[in-house]
Amino acid sequence: MKSIDLYRAVARATGETVQTIKHRGFGPDEEDKSGSYIDWDAVDLRRNTSLFSQRSRKQTT
Repeated sequence: MKSIDLYRAVARATGETVQTIKHRGFGPDEEDKSGSYIDWDAVDLRRNTSLFSQRSRKQTT
């Protein structure tokens, strides 16, 4: 699949223009030559902070 075909498919699915899809940096998933990648789910978990402190509960046995 050529990049333009992918842009068109995404634009059709999202209702955006092809130019908007290109501008937002959308592109085919290409393997990084260095073999490294960013796991955005893991980054989000590290950034996640609670709004209120968590109290520990005393265990009753």
